[in-house]
This record gives sequence, C-alpha cells and structure tokens, in this order.
Amino acid sequence: MDFRWPDPIAELSAEAHRVGRAAAASRAVREDSWLIGTSREFSLELAERGWLGMTWPVEEGGGGRSALERFAVFEALISEGAPLATSWFADRQIGPTLLQFGTPEQRARWLPEIIAGRSAWSIGMSEPDAGSDVASLRTPAVRRGDRWVVNGQKIWTSGAADADWCYLIARTDPDAPAHAGLSELVVDLHSPGIDIRPIVDATGNAHFCEVHLDGVEVPTENLVGAENGSFKQVMRQMEHERGGIDRLVSNRRLYLDVVGAVHHDDPLVRQEVAALESGYRIGRLMVLREVLGQAPPGFSAVTKTFCTEFEQRVADLCARVAGADALLWDRVARNVCYAPAYTIMGGTTSILRNIVGERVLGLPREPRPERSTQVADR
Repeated sequence: MDFRWPDPIAELSAEAHRVGRAAAASRAVREDSWLIGTSREFSLELAERGWLGMTWPVEEGGGGRSALERFAVFEALISEGAPLATSWFADRQIGPTLLQFGTPEQRARWLPEIIAGRSAWSIGMSEPDAGSDVASLRTPAVRRGDRWVVNGQKIWTSGAADADWCYLIARTDPDAPAHAGLSELVVDLHSPGIDIRPIVDATGNAHFCEVHLDGVEVPTENLVGAENGSFKQVMRQMEHERGGIDRLVSNRRLYLDVVGAVHHDDPLVRQEVAALESGYRIGRLMVLREVLGQAPPGFSAVTKTFCTEFEQRVADLCARVAGADALLWDRVARNVCYAPAYTIMGGTTSILRNIVGERVLGLPREPRPERSTQVADR
C-alpha cells in the first residue's frame, strides 16, 4: 500500500510545518504545546488561515474540509511545538459537541467566536474525589427560576486561567443513579463567584487549575443537550478527546531533536529506535482510524492507551540518550518530569484498560468476593 499523502494534503502538511516552526521558534519548550502553549495571537492566525473548525459544516460557519486535512494540519503544528492551547479544546471537542447536542441558538452564539479564534474554552469535569470516574461527580447545580446556581469545585481544569468559558459537568439530580442526574452547562468564567487557582506542576508550569464555584449563576439557556443526560453526551465527547493526534505527538519535536545524537553503532540502541519509529507509525494509523470513523465504538480507549504509553517511551529514550545532561533543567529533564501525566490525563490507563475489556472486547466483569457474615469464634 502507498501511505503517502495525495499532493494537496502533502502541500497542506508542509505549509503547516512551516507555520508551526515559525510559531515555535521563540519558545523554550516545544513539547505539550496543545496544553501549555497559550497564545491569543496564534489563535487568530489559525483563524485567518481557516484552520479552526476545518471540518465543521459550511452552513455552521465551518470550513467543510475533510478529516484528513485537519489531521495533516494539526499533526504538523503539534509536532513542531506551535502554541495551540488557546484554541485546542474549543476546536477539538467543544465545537463538535455543540454541533451534535447544542441548539441552533447555542451554535449561533458560540461557534463563530471559536472559528474566529477569539474564544478560549476549558472543560470542568474532574473533581478532587472524582478523576476518571465521571459518574462520581458531585458538584451540584440547582435550578432557581431562569438560572442554575452552581456550588462546588473542579480540579485539573486545563487552561482555565486563560479561558473565557468552561464546559461544566454538574449534578442536577442528586437522587438519580450515579450515571444519571448529570447535566452540561456552559459557564462564563468571568461570572461572580468563580475563583480560579493555577496549580504549579513538577515542571514549573501552571496550566492545570482549580476552579471554585460559590453561588455561580448560569442562565438556563446555557444547558447543552438533555437535562440529566450528560453521561451519554460526555462519553461521545471523550471520543474526541482520547483518539486524536495530540495523544501521539506531544513530544515528537523532542524526539526528532535528540535522535540525531543516538549512537547508531550500538545494535540495542538501533533496535530501540526502530521500535519507536514503528510504534509511531502504528499509533498514527490508529489515530487515522478514529479520524476517518473506521474504529469501532470505544476504540479511542485503545488508541489513547497505546499512544500515551508510546510518548512515555519517547521521553525515556531521550533521557538515556542525553545521559548526565538530562539532570540539567532543559527540555529533556522537563519531559521526563511531565511524561507520567500522559497516561493519567484524559482518563487513566487503568480505567481505559477496563473500558477496552468491557466495552470493546465484551469481557465479563470479575465478580466481587462476598464479605463473610460469620462471626469468628473467640
């Protein structure tokens, strides 16, 4: 099979690489740029080039372009380290979620700002006692007239300190079963009662945030989709989040910069480089299956597990190639510190392996052992 791009897509990819290199040229860190690379200016440039909302319907203001074109653009931009974080969440999953579940009025209100690169979004999902387990979310939203009143706390809300909006998952029916009673609200982050506290991680970056909500009022028209129907909606949203190219190429630039220093006369090193090169191509094909709609339901859990474990292998190789220099505070050391996050964010690998077993492979759940009710003899 010939895996080369058709000429128009190859030219688009080459253009995106040039744009990405130029945007990343002055950045000290090029890795994880879709998470930590905030730039309102670059967001506007993406909009000018028509690279936001590329695949969205033309009648909704989108570009009406193919999924392969979007893939080629963002593979190139992330691989070069272009600062995408301001636009990324909105383009990757908020827009598609609004297109699928939003009302015409909601799409007319929010999509144009996203496509124009003037709107930054964050996702209020995880909570201090509820990370990968969406069903255990507890932040309550109580309806009072034409408002929802929200109290609670979200954590690990990437980009919240620089965002305009938060796509919030809240519990709107406390008496419903765990997987029910959740709803999705669009919250203006400039509303009274919101306190955003950046969390400094081991690399010194502060893109993760805590978001505290104290009596925050949200208009009822900001409810997206069905009231108490969030769980099914958010599972669809996670397909956008877990199966994308960002889960494979977060540290691709570092690998390309370091691999030239590899001692290729060592057969073990050659074998490891070959394994990474093969792994990259396998992961890329897995993402392409997602992009083209060829993957079975739930397969994004497989894709994310493989790709993020691959990114950790890349970080490990780069550290060993750098040797003692990896102890210095540079891009290699930073990526070694950050790499454990790859298999945590967006759903931990342990959770995803359960999803693969139960929902993709159809394996039965192991029954929990029954607790003994007998009283020990004394």
